[in-house]
Formats: sequence, C-alpha cells, structure tokens
Amino acid sequence: MKSSYSPKNNPRVIIIQKLYGNFLNNDEKLEFPKHRFKKFIKDIVCGTIERNEILTEELDKNLGKEFKFNNLDRLFQVILKSATYELLYKPNVSINIIIKEYLDASNFFLEDSQTKYLNALLDNIAKKIRSTNA
Repeated sequence: MKSSYSPKNNPRVIIIQKLYGNFLNNDEKLEFPKHRFKKFIKDIVCGTIERNEILTEELDKNLGKEFKFNNLDRLFQVILKSATYELLYKPNVSINIIIKEYLDASNFFLEDSQTKYLNALLDNIAKKIRSTNA
C-alpha cells in the first residue's frame, strides 16, 4: 500500500536523493531547500559524505560474507550508507525508527521485493553495529 504521503515531505527520501546525486552523479554543489527537517537532512547528508570511507568499511565488515558492498545496487549502497551513518552517529534514534524510515523512503525508489531484501540487510547491520557500539 503506497501512502499518499508526498516524498518531498519525507526527509530520508531527500537524503537518499542528495547522496545519490553526490556519490553517483558527482553533484559537487549541495543545496538544501527549505524544509522543516533541513538541519537533520543536511546533518545526515554531510556526515555520510564526510565519513564515506568509514561507512563503507563498516558495511563491508557487517554485511556478512555472502554480500560484497560494492556488488550491491548503487541505490542500496546509498541507503545503507545513510542508515549506517544514523546507526553509528545518532545513538538516540532507535534502530526500529531508522529502519522503518528508510524502508518507507525506499518505497519511492524500489520494488516491494527489493524493499524486503533491504529490510533484511538493514536489520542485520543494525543489530551488529548497535550491539558492538552499545
């Protein structure tokens, strides 16, 4: 069931779009339009870009042997990086909220079967990251 909720209002949809543009289209100029979550969006986008190497290492380490981060779909990489950033650097936000928000946002980009796969990956990564950093 797709919600009538506009993707423009979902901060994580904007985060995914900004990061995708930066990582894959080399958009150097990041502009953040007026939004009630502008500070949050900017924080996650800039933090993810600044800590890109750390996030990639974390994902390689925590995805499990059957997954190579660089072999995953580019959109998955962007979503996983930003979610991992939140898991690592936003300890006051619960795992369930982070995962739910990214799954809701991913509905604008992915098929249902891909969203289920993403859910499994996020759940796996979240448990590993939050248990080691607790």
